[in-house]
Amino acid sequence: MTEALKHGDKGLSVRRLQRQLNANGAKLLDDGDYGDATEKAVRAYQTKIGLVVDGKAGEKTLAALAGADCSKLLRNATLVAAAARLGVELAAVYAVNEVESSGSGFLSNGKPKVLYERHVMYVRLSTPRRDDEDATALERRADDLAMIYPTLVYPRAGGYVGGTGEHQRLAQARMIDALAANESTSWGAFQIMGYHAERLGYASVDEFTQLMSQDENQQFEAFVRFIEADPALHKALKGKKWAAFAKAYNGPNYARNLYDVKLERAYELHAGCGCGKEAA
Repeated sequence: MTEALKHGDKGLSVRRLQRQLNANGAKLLDDGDYGDATEKAVRAYQTKIGLVVDGKAGEKTLAALAGADCSKLLRNATLVAAAARLGVELAAVYAVNEVESSGSGFLSNGKPKVLYERHVMYVRLSTPRRDDEDATALERRADDLAMIYPTLVYPRAGGYVGGTGEHQRLAQARMIDALAANESTSWGAFQIMGYHAERLGYASVDEFTQLMSQDENQQFEAFVRFIEADPALHKALKGKKWAAFAKAYNGPNYARNLYDVKLERAYELHAGCGCGKEAA
């Protein structure tokens, strides 16, 4: 993920940004200093084209300035609606979007970001779905598959290749069991696992995967549903209890990656700029 240009940055990259903003109606001095005027111009541009208004020139804003197709990108209106729906400050929604997303929800080839989990596939294949299924027989089959296809089915996590390679792994896993494979994959910018689909109100895993392939707004919708479905997570976000939120969303090792600190800092930044105090 490209490091975003932000307030306080200096250099040729900032100067290039200022020139691009000027080409889109700004009136900046292209001095290479990302100060208040440049941040204001970035916010104005983001507002104009509907992108998330965070004042940072990240990969999405830079791509838009370069003329890229923005039709699949997350819209600021989506975050505003989510804040009202969840009953939280808009700054809090900005913060969780910034910290918990993996940047763009799509690869350069237009496919959604995915991460296939072989250990989840092992569990899904081992779990009876009907009363007439034998758990022992299913587990035996999963063990056999783990011997033959250890990169696709295995009791422990691993086998990741990243990027488009994860779609190749998913395609191979679908040849074993398409439903279990989709359930065993995390989807989009917020990496929501497929097996959550029906719990989050989707008609089926197939509907979920189709929507995750549509655009980042649908991916954010899944993230919002995930928060709504977990009362403790929702309560932590409402109360801005960042450690509790990070633990519930990122797991018990959240502190290792400073998720709680990152969330708190992101919230303070967005609240401090005066642009995210209300859920409107």
